[in-house]
Amino acid sequence: MILPGFPDAQPVEGLFGGLMIGGAAASMLLGLGRIAGVSGMLARASGVERTPTPWPIAALFIVGLVVGAGLFSAVAGPVEASFPPDYGWLVAGGLAVGFGTRLGSGCTSGHGVCGMSRLSPRSLVATGTFIVAGMVTVAIVNALGGGW
Repeated sequence: MILPGFPDAQPVEGLFGGLMIGGAAASMLLGLGRIAGVSGMLARASGVERTPTPWPIAALFIVGLVVGAGLFSAVAGPVEASFPPDYGWLVAGGLAVGFGTRLGSGCTSGHGVCGMSRLSPRSLVATGTFIVAGMVTVAIVNALGGGW
């Protein structure tokens, strides 16, 4: 399916991916009473932070992300990705995201998927902030001729 203005969009695949993410988040919340935020799981699995989530669950969650990506790549083929030619921007972006995750008490998956579905006021504000910050960043990068 081709969408006007978005020739590379894959809406059907996006729908199925969203359903799988939502199902996994709901299963974790309903089955274990835990939020499936990736940054919190990674912090717990790596020992950076002690959270109520048991370590084995956090570790299996992170391992599942890696194994799932590997299985997908084995079945569907490698995923093509392009990055800016200067890896400094990539590193700076990663550090900024990590800082923002700690400052905002969670990442986009925790707030955007799990928090929004629970109508958490903090997550509503955080997700709105993510969207606005992303729009501003894209506008600035494109205005400076740095879009890729």
